[in-house]
Amino acid sequence: MHQISSLTDISFQLNNNRALQEELGLKSISKSQLSRKLRDSPPEILQAVLNHLIQKVCQVIGLKETNRILGKLHLIDSSTITLCLSQHPWASKNRFTAGIKMHTRVVHHGGITYPDRLILTPARPADQTQLDHFIVNEHGALHIFGRGYFDFSKFEEFFVKGIRFVTRIKENTVIQVVEEVPVPSDSSIKREAIVYLGKEKYPLRLIETVDSEGNTNEIIANDAKITAEVISILYRNRWKIELFFKWMKQQTVLKVFSCIGPDC
Repeated sequence: MHQISSLTDISFQLNNNRALQEELGLKSISKSQLSRKLRDSPPEILQAVLNHLIQKVCQVIGLKETNRILGKLHLIDSSTITLCLSQHPWASKNRFTAGIKMHTRVVHHGGITYPDRLILTPARPADQTQLDHFIVNEHGALHIFGRGYFDFSKFEEFFVKGIRFVTRIKENTVIQVVEEVPVPSDSSIKREAIVYLGKEKYPLRLIETVDSEGNTNEIIANDAKITAEVISILYRNRWKIELFFKWMKQQTVLKVFSCIGPDC
């Protein structure tokens, strides 16, 4: 809570604070003892802390406002943390490296960004195998995810269940154009069309935009009510989750990982 930067300083604070000693029932604790406790702590404790912090965020924003946020925008993506293969053979990524993948759903609204679900897996399984765990099956929910979660069968399932989503298509995707939608000349949207992807039964919206570096983004969505401009803006907000991953890797010190998954 006080943002103490090292275990040595934590030990010093306890050893010199009689009130804290009485509260904890400890007269002293060493740096090595703290290190062992942290290393041996079960992950369920940290999961409980995360859930507690999420609840705190909801309380600060307000329950009514939080429900409105959660019903509108869910950012879904993953980030891989590379590990040493000799120390983490259970998380092999290829012949040379190991890693874990941090699948995350993040809520973003009004300048506030916070995660509300995280799943850790070894790096090798494909992102799309985890997509079901992040879908919010409630009225008005909108999901925005990267191409790693691109899955034709899931798109058809979402259409049937009324689950709204926005994502980018892969470069080798087969597209069948049904109708070209007129786009105003002064619009940031370069193209909009009604299309079928591959052998899918249900039509989707294809929206082409150009990013700040001049690259064309081909976005698909299954919501017919919101405008193409809004869909483009919503997809750009997906980069908020990239900022969260960047913060995680730069600001937190991740050194020790326990085995995860069914083979542990």
